[in-house]
Amino acid sequence: MDEKQRILIVDDEPQITRVLRRSLTTHGYEVRSAADGESALETFGDWSPNLVITDLSMPNVSGLDLCRKLRKISSVPIIILSVRGEEQTKVEALDSGADDYIMKPFGMDELLARIRATLRRTLEAALESTTNLIETGDFRIDLEARTVTVQNREVHLTPKEYDLLLYFVRHSGKVLTHRTLLAAIWGGNFVEQTEYLRVLVGQLRKKIEPASATPRYILTEPWIGYRFNSGT
Repeated sequence: MDEKQRILIVDDEPQITRVLRRSLTTHGYEVRSAADGESALETFGDWSPNLVITDLSMPNVSGLDLCRKLRKISSVPIIILSVRGEEQTKVEALDSGADDYIMKPFGMDELLARIRATLRRTLEAALESTTNLIETGDFRIDLEARTVTVQNREVHLTPKEYDLLLYFVRHSGKVLTHRTLLAAIWGGNFVEQTEYLRVLVGQLRKKIEPASATPRYILTEPWIGYRFNSGT
């Protein structure tokens, strides 16, 4: 039998922790919980979870601080839960290393879907490290030849378009902020040059989208960035 995926829940509200623990356990996950960031870091070191779900507002070590501390030692996927829906808060959380952000109150079906998608990305990234070929949804990328096929149609991209698409594919389903994308494609000195990104995304959409005016693959997250959908 496959080993159960381990999820660490970090929240100072016992009722939320109980609900999450019961539901996730029912769906086959192994679950542990922590009431604050400090105890979460201790549990993380002892247990090595496959995914962390954390609230933003907690005593001592906040959810943002926990993200930053975890990112110094691990690439474990992190999902943020929060009642705070301001765009700047979401951007700060994602830039601090979170992989996804879900507003409270949330539906359990949505959370479970986000968990499955996040864990699937992690598995695909691990498999990719052993091959020169990425195949996901409608996309096939040969890393050695730097060729791209979308729905069995070869697409010719500029080097920057290729780099952006590859980053999108490697982080499919994840909300990527403007700063994250700019740093990844152009470097840290360009994180404020959002116009560069807007133009490049527009060029890439024209080449890969069935209709660039109504994007299917590169989805805009208003004021935050983009989320890539591979077509799966």
